[in-house]
Parts: sequence; structure tokens; C-alpha cells
Amino acid sequence: MIARLKSRLGAAGVYLDRPVAVMLFFGFSSGLPLALTASTLAVWMTERGVSLTDIGAFALVGTPYTLKFLWAPLMDRLGLGGLTGRLGRRRGWMLATQAGLIAALVALAFAGAQASLGVVAGLAFAIAVLSASQDIVIDAYRVESLAEHQLGAGTAMHVYGYRLAMLAAGAGPLIIASYASWMAAYLAMAGLMAVGVAAALLNPEPAVAGAQAAHVLDEKAKNWLAARPHITGRARAVLAWLFVAVVAPFADFMKRRGWLAIFLFVVLYKLGDSLAGVMTSPFLIKLGFSKPEIAGVQKLWGTLGTLAGLGLGGMLLEKTGILRALMICGVLQLVSNFMFAIQAVAGADVALLALTIGLENIAGGMGTAAFLAYLASLCNTAFTATQYALLSALFAVPRIWLSATAGVLAQWLGWVDFFIATAAAAAPGLVLLVWLMRLTADKKPV
Repeated sequence: MIARLKSRLGAAGVYLDRPVAVMLFFGFSSGLPLALTASTLAVWMTERGVSLTDIGAFALVGTPYTLKFLWAPLMDRLGLGGLTGRLGRRRGWMLATQAGLIAALVALAFAGAQASLGVVAGLAFAIAVLSASQDIVIDAYRVESLAEHQLGAGTAMHVYGYRLAMLAAGAGPLIIASYASWMAAYLAMAGLMAVGVAAALLNPEPAVAGAQAAHVLDEKAKNWLAARPHITGRARAVLAWLFVAVVAPFADFMKRRGWLAIFLFVVLYKLGDSLAGVMTSPFLIKLGFSKPEIAGVQKLWGTLGTLAGLGLGGMLLEKTGILRALMICGVLQLVSNFMFAIQAVAGADVALLALTIGLENIAGGMGTAAFLAYLASLCNTAFTATQYALLSALFAVPRIWLSATAGVLAQWLGWVDFFIATAAAAAPGLVLLVWLMRLTADKKPV
């Protein structure tokens, strides 16, 4: 029955594969905690009468999301005793972080109304650490569970789940708090973490394809230490562990041909998209669109476009492979930036805005699906968590740091030239992609 349906659906049939479909639930579990320590918590703190300065400072609790690669080696190599023995390393860590998140959310629910600001900040920070840790292990699980042809669709499903969770954690608590209380709202969100718990319990531990490579590294560490008999005791054990868990993942990546170009490509591929994205809302306000128009077109219509783009990106990967899909999506992202320059000339035309936002979000969704699948394909399964955490941190560079220059550029260049410049900013990544495609033309690994 399912095989016949998959045949009829063609490229879209990959979404019926169980390893792909379950990524929806893992994505939901990954996305749920984020808003609960950011925008949703800010509303609660505002109602408590907390100053805007203090609420702004709460953004710092999100720091663990940008530094998670620092402790990813621990989750790649260390087990959790009986929990790991029963469930496996990935599912064991997943359930441990989810249990911690449920406990921390329950604690915040009971403490938030009366506790000091320091206690609330401490609990929010603990949630962020646990959430970032859950992201590490879920990302590793996704990479290890999906075949190469499933990476695009699996990534799309993960992001679908993530977006649904952001909606649930953003709008849900506001509605519940309006009719009940903030305590009830956060307890309900703690209950929704059961989605991730059920997904971890009902799905198998991925095969450890990198076990042999890890064993070889263990032997290398032993041989290195054997040549240095003066290193003894605890120092010997610590050095062996550090070599395998921390040094080896980065050394392994640097053995690839063109590894530096890959790092640079990861930083640059979404640069134009990120620069334009930061200034889109101010641009629309300055152009004369009303807040209801922006909400309807940019937020609602744009979200639908992103979801459609993710699905199309997954199907494109199934048909063309990762590098060709990256090129197609990259060109579409570049072209969509030119649409904003056209919009700047046309002015507050709602029909044109719908076309501009639709194309930009479809292209961005397709590019995200292809790019995250590419990051997954780069990981050696002996060090999945560590390498993916590093690559995803590089991916965040244009969104967090480089796009900080967008406001200065827009003010200096004017809107038309600014969006042309953002399109030009997408070009270096595509040039690097052409070089990487040539590098892999002989079918050898990048």
C-alpha cells in the first residue's frame, strides 16, 4: 500500500519513509524550548513589571546555542551508564536532556510568578543549555538515521516540526495565560515535551557507522601514549580521551580536500539572504506598508512560502543531488533579492509585495533544506555531534555577526542599491560552490 502510494507520488514519496517522517516530531521537540526563554518569557516578564533594560538582557540566556560545539565532544563520546546501555548513546542523551527540560520548565512555571529575577534568569539559562544539548544529539541522530537521498526531505521535516513548535510555544502560552495563568501555560509546554520523549522511545537507535573509525582512533591514541611512558596515571587517560573526543573530529575534517574552502562556503552561502532578511521589516515600514499588510503578507504568506520551499527543496535534492540542488537554490536566492530592489522602485504595491515575499521565502526555504542536508553530508559518523555542531555554528556567522552591518549598508546605499548589494553578496558563495563541484567531479570525497 505505502509502496504503491510512494510510486504515485514520485519524488515526494520520500516523505513517507519512516526515518524521514519521524523527523517532524524530533524537530518539534528541538524547537519548543526556544521561544519559552525568549519572546514568550519576555511577555511574561513585561506583565510582571520587569524593566525593558532587564528584559533586553535576558537575550543573553541564548548564548549556549552559539557555543554548543564546545561540549558536543562530550555527547559524542560519553555514555550515560544504564540509560545508554538500554537505549543507545543518542537516544540515551536525548531522553536525559528532555527529562531535564521538563523539570526546568516545571520549575520555571512554579517559580516565575514570585521568584527573583536572578532565579528566573538562572532557570531560563538552564533551559537554554539543555535545549542546545538536545539540539546537538537530535542533529546527530538525524545525520546518522537518514540515507543520503533522504537528507533533504528529512531536513525539511525537521524544520517543519521546528516551525510548528515555535508557533505552539509562541502563541500557545499567550492564549493559555489569558484564560488561566502563566504557571498553567508553562506546565502545558512542559507537557508538550512528551512529543520528543515518545519519538525517542518509539524509534530505533541509529546504526553506529563510524564505530570502526572511532576504534582506529582509540588505537592511535594508545600508540601515541605508548611512545611516551613518562605520561602516567590520570593524565594519560585524560590525554587519550581529549585526542579522540576533541582533537580527532577537527583533524578528521581538515584531511578533506578543500576543507578551508568548505568552511568559507558554509559562512558565505546564505550571506545575501541574511543581509536582506535583517532589513526586510524596516524596509517595508519605510516604504509605507501598514502593520496589518506586513503581518498578512510577510508573516503569514511568507511562512507558507517557507514551508512550501522546504518541501520543494527536499524533492529537488531527491532528484538532483546535494551540490546541484545548492546551486539551483543559491541562484534562486540571489534572484529573489533583486525582487526587493524592484519593490523599492515600485513602492507600497501589495500585489507585488506578495510576489516578492513569496519568491523570497520559497527560495529561502529551498536553500535551507539543501544547505542543512549539505552540512549533514559533510559529517563523519565517528564524530557526528561535534562536526555538525561546528558547522552549524559557522552557518550562524552571517545571521548573527556579518548581517550586523546591514543597517549601515542600507543607510549608506539606499534601498535599491542595498538589495542589489545583497544579491551581489550571494555571488562569492556560488563561485566557491562551482569550485567545490569541480573538485568533486572525479567522484572522490570533498
